[in-house]
Amino acid sequence: MSFQGKEVRVVLSAEATEEYNELNRIVGDELQRGITSSVHQSIFRSIERVKGWLKENPFAGDQIKKGQIPDYYIQKYGVTNLWRIELSNYWRLIYTIQSNEVEVIDFVLGIIDHKEYDKKFGYKRK
Repeated sequence: MSFQGKEVRVVLSAEATEEYNELNRIVGDELQRGITSSVHQSIFRSIERVKGWLKENPFAGDQIKKGQIPDYYIQKYGVTNLWRIELSNYWRLIYTIQSNEVEVIDFVLGIIDHKEYDKKFGYKRK
């Protein structure tokens, strides 16, 4: 896919790959047992759908304000921009956009549930 004349790639970090592979494993196990509808399958389908959206438009998500980017992502990945897309069942896909003259890369940093999202972004429960 291309966006404004540049190739677009969606790349998963090691952390995101681990979560993606675990969901894929669970979904595979469920399908082998004849389970055709589950929370895991819903989340996995939404990740696949979002990856397609990002290839069409790298800016498809909601941009996180610079002052609200968690230190975790700045220190671990050196990000200067951060984006979020909501997945099913209150999960989130967190990514950053990198670009050069030739391509745009959506680097997926995390696929996280709502509890982990609140923790990383410093939201407190009431």
